[in-house]
Amino acid sequence: MTVASTLADLVSPLTGGSLPCHVTAWDGSSAGPVDAPRVRITSPNALRRLLWHPGELGAAQAFVTGEVEVEGDLGDGLREVRRILAERGVTSLRPTPALLARGAKAAKDLGVLGARPEPPASQARLGGRLHSLRRDRSAISHHYDLSNDFYETILDEQMAYSCAYVTDPSVDLVRGGETPAYTLEDAQRDKLDLVCRKVGLDQRRGMRLVDVGCGWGSLSLHAARVYGAQVLGVTISREQQAFVQKRAAELGVADLVEIRLQDYREVPETGFDAVTSIEMGEHVGDVNYPTYAATLHRLAAPGARVLVQQMSRPGKNPGGGPFIESFIAPDMSMRPLGATVQLLEKGGLEVRDVHALREHYVWTVRAWEERFRQRRDHLVQLVGEEVCRVWELYLAGGALTFEQGRMGVDQILLVRRHDEGPSGLPNARPTTWSAVKES
Repeated sequence: MTVASTLADLVSPLTGGSLPCHVTAWDGSSAGPVDAPRVRITSPNALRRLLWHPGELGAAQAFVTGEVEVEGDLGDGLREVRRILAERGVTSLRPTPALLARGAKAAKDLGVLGARPEPPASQARLGGRLHSLRRDRSAISHHYDLSNDFYETILDEQMAYSCAYVTDPSVDLVRGGETPAYTLEDAQRDKLDLVCRKVGLDQRRGMRLVDVGCGWGSLSLHAARVYGAQVLGVTISREQQAFVQKRAAELGVADLVEIRLQDYREVPETGFDAVTSIEMGEHVGDVNYPTYAATLHRLAAPGARVLVQQMSRPGKNPGGGPFIESFIAPDMSMRPLGATVQLLEKGGLEVRDVHALREHYVWTVRAWEERFRQRRDHLVQLVGEEVCRVWELYLAGGALTFEQGRMGVDQILLVRRHDEGPSGLPNARPTTWSAVKES
């Protein structure tokens, strides 16, 4: 039998029928519908990876090393394969022990059985106790210290690495993209301004804000420049700290912005007028999330508003699945939105508003993806081909995951109340918090 026909025979029990893609193997053989997404297996090493790591991780390893190639648009291919599997009622591709044994025999017959391949160089390698200070720094460094130049090439000019907020009512959030009239810069600026208004920085100048997990400083700098806020931003990424300090000086707000290389658990100050944490809570872990919630409460002055923007995920892969956990965000942990709300309430904060932005993330990721495509040659020079392939899979899969509702993202507005009295928020939900900008 040829390599492709052997693969088709092995995979059919998992996929509920014929291959959901057209596969061409390194021996020139092919199998699967000719009108399906096209996949090329360029090396027998791909099969070894799948034997040692059946499912998503082995496939991801083979893709990032170039042992598997996908023709055409990767996102479209992933979407079509998922559609075919959904029509067949297939919800998992987890092989049984019997199927793995068949796979091992087939690999031996094909002459490709061998030792476990080395993990790709781009795969994370962490040690130490889960969510210890040292391990958390390593996990953050793996992703965020990749290269400031790399992120500057993909992100908007404000360097906001989080879901944007699209206020142009003419934009199709799922299928649309940037236009000359409304760019990623516009949508991220609208998000930053929305956050600042939600936590009340527009009430008076000079309010004290702590930005927990400040990233490359997009929110910290916006709050200082536009609202005159006195900002403390905390990060455990040296690359990010150096970047924000430099940009604060360039923008003339170095006297208003302090960026500290510090774990959120180690911030000694309290009594801030506002607290923000944008897509950082996913990194603290389930065990430490009560500590994270209690820290946000401790940092806030009585009556202060707290805004958490955070991704959510139902199901059995709270970290986002084997690929994300191994290549992008080690030790990441997500949960259903309701579970996060409950943890924040247990931390002593009162939930006042929840704003779902899932479709906005589809648009955001597609904007990053388009910038990535346009500048890929430059990105390869910065970080190498393998890391670029990691990001191609990350962006394509991320856009599809939000599009199909397998992940969400929400802004959760909370208050640390003075006592058992009023929250201090306006009687009516301000129109400036609505999904469509007023004309």
